[in-house]
Amino acid sequence: MNHASIAAATDAVWTAVTQNALHYGITALQAIVILLVGWWLSNLLTRIVRRGLDRSPQFDKTLKPLTYSIVQWSVRGITIVAVLAQCGVQTASIIAVLGAAGLAIGLALQGTLQNIAAGTMLLVLRPFKAGDYISAGSNLGGTVEEIGLFTSTLTTADGIYMSVPNNQIWGSAITNYSRNPSRRMEITVNIDLRDDLDSAIAALSSLVAAHEHVLRAPAPEVMVKEIHEQAVVINVRLWTLSEYYWAVYWELQRAVKKTVEAAGCSLPYPTRTIVMTPAPTTPQ
Repeated sequence: MNHASIAAATDAVWTAVTQNALHYGITALQAIVILLVGWWLSNLLTRIVRRGLDRSPQFDKTLKPLTYSIVQWSVRGITIVAVLAQCGVQTASIIAVLGAAGLAIGLALQGTLQNIAAGTMLLVLRPFKAGDYISAGSNLGGTVEEIGLFTSTLTTADGIYMSVPNNQIWGSAITNYSRNPSRRMEITVNIDLRDDLDSAIAALSSLVAAHEHVLRAPAPEVMVKEIHEQAVVINVRLWTLSEYYWAVYWELQRAVKKTVEAAGCSLPYPTRTIVMTPAPTTPQ
């Protein structure tokens, strides 16, 4: 091989390397640009959706975090597929591989998928929403902060953060204390058997009727519930708005004693009578 042939071969190799490097360089640059633009666009659309939903009071705030995530990751998923296609990867094959991997992961993470299914049911059927006070089962209770696909966030009555798997909530009986606008309250009052029963009932009726947060419909009821050995049990039933429930409860509990005593009645205390019998004398 002479010098001219070697030079020609070298030039051909250098030309091919240069062209390939230029081609792959441009392809990589385009892929990076697509990735950056797609990520920027996902964040932009998420901010736009967030501002739009924040201005819409009709949209349930429970669904807002889920909507943000769906918008953001939908755009990012499309971006990733576009980047792979730009790099010459057969996306159909990748989708098939991801499907098989998803099946294997799904079998390995059945509990996690149950949480996703439970979270979806909670978001669709909506037995509660953010801001409601709920209890689920025997050991879960608090104000709902957020409902996610995997877990729900609660804040207990004493301010403790609680993250609960959705399947644990969905699989239990859910009690929503904030769902209905009003709640019934019951207060039990004991008065002495010797007191004037009618005076006590009239005084308690006036007490609940005068309270500003006691609803007029349904009307409050004051009735004799039981008669014990030492007391007459009076049951006071009334309805109030759920937001005022505990405030009304504590106020009426505090006022009951003064009201009963002002009516000339008394609150009985348990008493026990002990009779001393002298022991029989033993004959000498």
